[in-house]
Parts: sequence; structure tokens; C-alpha cells
Amino acid sequence: MSLEYDNLINSLIKDGYLKTPEIIETFKQIDRADFVPEKYKLEAYVNAPLPIDFGQTISQPLTVAFMLELLEPRPAEKILDVGFGSGWTTALLAKIVGEQGKVVAIERISELYEFGANNIAKYNFIEKGIVKTINADGTKGYKKEAPFDKILAGAAAYGDIPLIWKRQLKIGGRIVAPVENSVVVVDKVAKNKYTKKEYFGFSFVPLIEGHKQKP
Repeated sequence: MSLEYDNLINSLIKDGYLKTPEIIETFKQIDRADFVPEKYKLEAYVNAPLPIDFGQTISQPLTVAFMLELLEPRPAEKILDVGFGSGWTTALLAKIVGEQGKVVAIERISELYEFGANNIAKYNFIEKGIVKTINADGTKGYKKEAPFDKILAGAAAYGDIPLIWKRQLKIGGRIVAPVENSVVVVDKVAKNKYTKKEYFGFSFVPLIEGHKQKP
């Protein structure tokens, strides 16, 4: 791990965004630089979002840390990652769930799907069967693999978290997702019964319906 990445992680710990030992260790082992375009490699350890083309970004490390801490991923869980983009968050989740778990990662933009899947493959998570990547519309979730222990989204919904995600969540499961300029945590406490917490002051790319293929 480079000194710059170590400094970034230590600053996230100091500021209270990274707390859980397992998540901290995972950040150390899954290098953000492996998930940014070549032209932005020198900025990989800046605590800021970076462009990954097609109007999308790799999220700010602070935001990723905050959302993972809220999600509370555990070994052997099945997690849906909606809008995986660069693949960094997917790889972080895969490292945590391990070989007994599974991360189902969806990306709607075909070119980004290829970019992110290639990045994830650097850590052999796809080869080991821990990660399944899908080029499709994530707003509909992924019924074939439901129900999920956890659902994480990297793009902001408008108004509320899609109901279909809630239906694809196990009882006792959790969704962490952006809604407009907030991060929302939804816990499924019983069938069709949910609790909700909201954390304000974030900025995300929008969650868009539809599958965007190459022209």
C-alpha cells in the first residue's frame, strides 16, 4: 500500500468515517487506484469523486466509507450492488463477504460495465464466483438472485428507494442508497414493514432506468 493511500485511510479513520476493523482492513487491501481511469491515477488517493466517463464518477472515499459502515456487510452474505461503475465498491464488498458470500453487481452502461468488470477481475473475485456482474437496469433489482441480505446503490433515486428493491430484501436485511442529496438506510423488520433513517448532505449521480448498450 502506498504512503498516499495509507494517509487517506488514516484521515478517514481520524475523521470517524472508517470505524470497523474489517472494513478498514478491506480498504487497505483493495486499492482505489486499481479502479480509476489511467489518466486519473495520480489523483486516486485524493478524497474526492473522480470521472470514469459517460457522466459517471467513482465515489468519494469518504462517501464509500460512510455507506459501507451503514450497510454493515458481513461474511457469507449475499449483497446486491446497484450501479457498480468503476467496480471499487463491489470489490470492497466481495472482500468482506468472502468465498461463502456473493455480490451481485449491476451496471446499466455497457462500456462502464466492461471497465468495472475488468477492474474487479484484477482481484479474481469473478473467477472465484464471489462476484456476478450483470449489464442491465439496476432500478429493477435482480429477481433471479433475490432475496438479498443487503442492497447498496451508488446512484441517487428521486423521491424514494424503489419498492422492488425492498421486496427483494430478506426480512432483517438492509438497504443503503442515495435518495436525492441524502443517504437513506432502510431496514426490513417484517414482511412489508420497514424502518428508515436519513443522512443529509451528499451528492450523487442520478439513478436512471433502462439498459444503455453500445451504439
